[in-house]
Amino acid sequence: MVEEFTYGGATILSHPVFVETILPFLLIFTIVFAILQKSKVLGEDKKQIDAIVALVVGLIVISFAQAIGVILQMIPFLAVSLVVILVLMILIGSFWKDGLPKPLQYVLIAVISIAVVIAVMYFTSAWQWMLDMIYGEGFGGSTLFINAVFIIIIAAAVVAVILGSGKSGSGGKDKD
Repeated sequence: MVEEFTYGGATILSHPVFVETILPFLLIFTIVFAILQKSKVLGEDKKQIDAIVALVVGLIVISFAQAIGVILQMIPFLAVSLVVILVLMILIGSFWKDGLPKPLQYVLIAVISIAVVIAVMYFTSAWQWMLDMIYGEGFGGSTLFINAVFIIIIAAAVVAVILGSGKSGSGGKDKD
């Protein structure tokens, strides 16, 4: 039988040294290193220099308790956001076909994105707040919802006019 190594009744992964020092350092180091590698700010094929700069930035960040506090507050939100983005990418990848027309591609992305946003709102209880705003229990009442609908309709009409202009049938030329 395999026993789990514990430290004071909790696993080593929940120990404050690991959570408040090692994880934030690894997060900052990885993000800075990836940004430096992708942007090539310090030059082409300079992995050693990028690693040293990322190491120094990571060590500087973990030396400030306030920065660690901000990182520890953001990690749960970032983890959930990463899962949502991953689900969105899986959904788009499963329904995506290479030969789809452009308008259908935009509609597919919009529908999947709206579905993911609604799911996130539902599970984070923001959906109930939205319903309270729409039906007049929140600040502003139902007039806020009606005004928002009219603004969206007007914006959609403006976008349709802007995108539709310049696509006339003959373009001012005769075909003789």
